[in-house]
Amino acid sequence: MKKKRQVIKKDMFVEKDKVKAVRKKMKSEEFFHLMAETFKAMSDPTRTKIIFALCQEKELCVRDISAIIGSTNSAISHQLRTLRNMNLVRYSKAGKVTYYSLDDKHINNLFAEGVRHVEEK
Repeated sequence: MKKKRQVIKKDMFVEKDKVKAVRKKMKSEEFFHLMAETFKAMSDPTRTKIIFALCQEKELCVRDISAIIGSTNSAISHQLRTLRNMNLVRYSKAGKVTYYSLDDKHINNLFAEGVRHVEEK
């Protein structure tokens, strides 16, 4: 069922042109759901540490990430699976070793902006 667009009454806004312009640019509900899921995936401290480590090195295996973060291989694998399911990391295999890297430069850029924001405080 398609959602009806809310009717805007005159007394619901202060600056009509701004409201119209932004409403015209609004993305779909699915877009905002996916965006929120991306930030949600980065909301866990362990996943944040993993992303930070992958920002420092192009690719790392589970054991190396575990050694960097100081967590178990199984805990890291679990968090990497979550990040992989959210398309934030990808993997490649070299024999029995699985290497993980950030899915694309957008993830690195998004994370770097978050780091800058926190460091400014």
